[in-house]
Amino acid sequence: MTHPESQRDTHGDTHGDLHGDLHGDDRFTLYDLRVDVIATDRPMVCNHRAGDYFELSGEMLRFPDGQGFPLYSLAGLLPILPAKQRETHPADWMTTDTDIACVDPHCGGRFRITRTARRTFRHGDVTVVPMPSIPSDR
Repeated sequence: MTHPESQRDTHGDTHGDLHGDLHGDDRFTLYDLRVDVIATDRPMVCNHRAGDYFELSGEMLRFPDGQGFPLYSLAGLLPILPAKQRETHPADWMTTDTDIACVDPHCGGRFRITRTARRTFRHGDVTVVPMPSIPSDR
């Protein structure tokens, strides 16, 4: 799904309140992410190399031309990425911890997840499910 109306902001502005206006604003903000393969003192046994990376913008994964990425390593990272895209409390480990170990216990590879920018989306651009009505007494 493409989102032509999403707005990228590299300066950290969320284009309004992060959670939107409870009285009708259908905007929400996600971080763009970059995931880099980093080496440790242990050998990497999977088919990723230090310096490999991919980027996530909204729901779109992008890999550099000609670079692959191991399926099982990617499968281990996928559940974490949507959580890293969202704003979290400053003391939450999801905010502070950036390095994730490879899912293969024999592999020394690590993946560094970096929040690179914020992108604003509109509810109607990403789903056909209508926004719930929110009582006006809130």
